[in-house]
Amino acid sequence: MLTDMQAVGARLTHQPGPREPDFSQGPRAFPHERKWRQPEQRAGVAREDITISRFTCAQTAVRREEATTPPDRYFFSVALKSTRLKLSRGSQTIFDGTMPAGTLYVGAPSKPLRAQFHAPCDFLHFHISTSCLPSPQPGTDPLAPEYLNDLVLLRDPFAGQLAKALTEQIHSADREFARCIAQALALHVARREPPRTKVNALPKWRLRRVEEYVRARFDHAISLSDLARVAGLSRMHFAAQFRAATGYRPREYLLQQRIEHAKSLLSDTETPLAEAALAVGFCTQAHFSTVFKRVTGDTPARWRCTSRNALASSRLADCDPVPAPEPVSQILPADFR
Repeated sequence: MLTDMQAVGARLTHQPGPREPDFSQGPRAFPHERKWRQPEQRAGVAREDITISRFTCAQTAVRREEATTPPDRYFFSVALKSTRLKLSRGSQTIFDGTMPAGTLYVGAPSKPLRAQFHAPCDFLHFHISTSCLPSPQPGTDPLAPEYLNDLVLLRDPFAGQLAKALTEQIHSADREFARCIAQALALHVARREPPRTKVNALPKWRLRRVEEYVRARFDHAISLSDLARVAGLSRMHFAAQFRAATGYRPREYLLQQRIEHAKSLLSDTETPLAEAALAVGFCTQAHFSTVFKRVTGDTPARWRCTSRNALASSRLADCDPVPAPEPVSQILPADFR
């Protein structure tokens, strides 16, 4: 008997039905939303039970958006890059801080939501009909929309991989593949067990103290006890609240900050890799390279080369084009025309 996930995978060989979304145009099958959470609907075309769209914003100024989930839809959002934003409804703050890449947010039907974007962002949005969510397993209660509403899974590896598969691998033959990805995401969320206890996020003032401490001493050895002391909490409470606030374990956050500083060294200076590793707090170049590749997907040397090539191309594109020569008739004196 097939498991749920195997059943989703098996559908890859099934021919698409009449109400399945049209992914025949490759990557352009995910239209970029001109207005947040409102994918364009072609005139005369019935709305699909699964719609996938993409929302990107390159501006650094604060951008405010507001939307309400349709009464027959769930809204799933996966962050494709880290950003900083605030999600709220009325006087209730749902999320406020840095949202790492791979974070999954779920909104229930008929729920309004406000967003303030404080940094460039890139999101993949899934607008999924309520009928597409799986039926409850035997002996379990029906899925309550209240449980799924405002569900925020920071750095959810499965959701991140699904979104990556869609944005990097889809092509003209993958319309059924994209639909199955969306169904797998819905199944992933619906099968989650409700948390037994709720962990409060680290208060902003404590988080700022920790961030400032790491920013000033990222190249030194920093222990969990050091960070907990700065936050004024026990190690156990600090670790849980820090992860709830940032999506990172304290150690992961420290390594992430070291890699960000290493990127600046690699792109802006000629510092050798071994010296860059020591400068940002790694004891060996080997450990530095391992962590760097895990975070960025590239080795330090390859990342440096790619970064510099991209910068050179950008500078060439920004240069003024060479003006075309004037016609001879406009250069020669009238007597010689």
